[in-house]
Amino acid sequence: MEGSSASAEVTRVASASSLGSEGGSRAVKVIPLQHPAEPSPLSQSADVYGRWGAKVRGMSAMDWLELLLPCTRWMRKYRIKEYLQADLMAGITVGVMLVPQSMSYAKLAGLHPIYGLYGGFVPVFVYAIFGSSRQLAVGPVALTSLLVSNVLTPIVDPSDKLYTELAILMSLMVGVFESLMGLLRLGWLIRFVNHSVISGFTTASAIVIALSQLKYFLGYPIVLSSKIIPLVKSIIAGAGKFSWPPFVMGSIFLVILLVMKHMGKTNKKFRSVRAAGPLTPVIVGTIFVKIFHPHSISVVGDIPQGLPKFSIPRGFENVMSLIPTALLITGVAILESVGIAKALAVKNGYDLDSNQELFGLGVANICGSFFSSYPSTGSFSRSAVNNESGAQTGLSGIVMGIIMSCALLFMTPLFTEIPQCALAAIVISAVMGLVGFSLAFVIYESANPHIAVTHIDSSAIQTLKDLHQEYKSRGIQIAIANPNQGVHLLLSRSRVIELIGVEWFFVRVHDAVQVCLQHVQNMNPSTPKVSDNTNYTNSDPKRQSSFVESLWKRKPNVATPAEEPLLLHNEVV
Repeated sequence: MEGSSASAEVTRVASASSLGSEGGSRAVKVIPLQHPAEPSPLSQSADVYGRWGAKVRGMSAMDWLELLLPCTRWMRKYRIKEYLQADLMAGITVGVMLVPQSMSYAKLAGLHPIYGLYGGFVPVFVYAIFGSSRQLAVGPVALTSLLVSNVLTPIVDPSDKLYTELAILMSLMVGVFESLMGLLRLGWLIRFVNHSVISGFTTASAIVIALSQLKYFLGYPIVLSSKIIPLVKSIIAGAGKFSWPPFVMGSIFLVILLVMKHMGKTNKKFRSVRAAGPLTPVIVGTIFVKIFHPHSISVVGDIPQGLPKFSIPRGFENVMSLIPTALLITGVAILESVGIAKALAVKNGYDLDSNQELFGLGVANICGSFFSSYPSTGSFSRSAVNNESGAQTGLSGIVMGIIMSCALLFMTPLFTEIPQCALAAIVISAVMGLVGFSLAFVIYESANPHIAVTHIDSSAIQTLKDLHQEYKSRGIQIAIANPNQGVHLLLSRSRVIELIGVEWFFVRVHDAVQVCLQHVQNMNPSTPKVSDNTNYTNSDPKRQSSFVESLWKRKPNVATPAEEPLLLHNEVV
C-alpha cells in the first residue's frame, strides 16, 4: 500500500513538474491518489465486518431507539402548534374513508365485512409505531383482497370457517416474509420485475375486480374466478335474472363517487369532498333502505360489535399451498406501499429506508394476524388523501386507528342496512385508479431511476477500455476523478489504470480540471494561463458581459466580444 502510494506520488509530481517546465508556468498542486494494494478475500471480509462493527459500536441509545421504533423520530421533534391540527384533520378524514372501504374490500376477499374493519384496526396502530413513512395509510386494499380471494377460493368454499382462518394465516405469512426481507435488506430484489409486467398485472386485476363486483349491481350471482373470460360468460349467462333496482342504485353511487373524486383532485377547495366520497353512498344507501325496505336490494347484514380478541392463527397444515400467494402479496407491498411511501417522503422532504418500511409493514401484518386481520398494506388512494389533508407525522395514523376503534365499539349496528351495491361501487371506483397507479409507478421510476454510484462491473470496465481506445485514436485523453476503493481496486485488477495512465487518476475533480487545463495550455500557448486558484466561474469582464448578454436581450448597437474556448475540442476529457 505504501509502495503504491509513493509511486503514485512520484509519478504525479513528475507529471506536474514536466507540465510546469514545458509551459513555463508553476506546477499545478495535486493531491496524490492512494492506489490500493491487492487485498485478500479474508481481509475484505474482515474490513466489511469491521466497518459494520464500528457503526454498531458508534450507535447511541437514541440511535438504537430510532432504529427499533421509527416513530420516535417524529415524536422527539413534534411541534404541537404546527402539526397537531393538521394530523388530527388528516386522521379523521382518512379514518372516515377507511371504514366503508375496509368493509368493501373484505367482501372482495370473500370475507365477512367485519374482517375488513379488523384489518383497519391493529395494523394501523402497529404501523404508526414501526413504519417510517409519515403519510402512508395502511389497511385493506383492493389488489391484496383479490389475491386472497383468488388463492383461497379453489382450496375451500368462502362460507366455510376454514376460509377465514386461512386468510388470517396468510396475514401472518406475509408479515413474516416482509419482516425478513426488511431485516435482510432484500427490497432491491423487486427491481428485477419488469415495469410492463407490473402495468399488465395491475390493469388485469382492475378488470377482474370490477367484473367480480358487478353481481351486486346486476342482482344475480356470478361465478367466482380470477379469469376474465369465465366472469364475462357468467355475466352473460345470468342476464335473464337482471334486476333494475340494484343496478340503478349502484350506478348512481358509482357516478357520485367518481364525480367527488374528480372534484377533490382538480380543486384544492374540495379535498374533503374526495375523502367523504366512500362515506356518501353508505349513508345515503342506508337511509334509503331503512325508509323504503326494498326486497330486491341485498344488504350487509349483522356485524359483530366490539374489538377483535387475541387468538393464534390456525390452519398451518396449508402453509405450503399459501406460500406463492404470500410472496406475491409481499411483492405487491413493495411495489405499492414502498413506492408510494418513497414518493411521499421525497415530496415532504424527509429520508425513508425502504427496508425499514418493509419491516414496519411486516410487523403490522404479524400483529394483525393475532387479532383476526387478513393481509394489509399501504393504500394508494387513502395515502394520497392523507397527504393532501396535510398529515405531518404518524399521529394521523393513530387517529385513523381511533376512528376505527369507535366504529367497532359503537357503530356496527348501523352498518347492517348498508346496501351491497354501495360497497361494490366503492370497490369499482377505487380499482379504476389501479391503471392510473401502474402508470404513476412507471412515471415515478422513470423520473427517479436507480443509479449505482460508488460501483463498476466487468461490462462497464470493457466499455471504459473501448472508450479509451476510441478517444485515444482521436487524440482525446480520459481523466478519472475520485474513484472509491472498490471501483479503484477493480480498475487496478483489470489494468485500466495502467492503460489510461496512473497520472490521469485524481482525488478531486478540481485537480483533474487543473491538470487538464495545464495540459491544454502547454499544447496551445495562446490559451489563458492557469493558476492553482483558478476561478471556474469565469472572471474575465469580457466573458462576464458576454454571459449576461446571452441571458438578456442584446441591444442592437452593442458589439458582442468574441468567445474564446477554455478547452479546445478533441484534446482532453
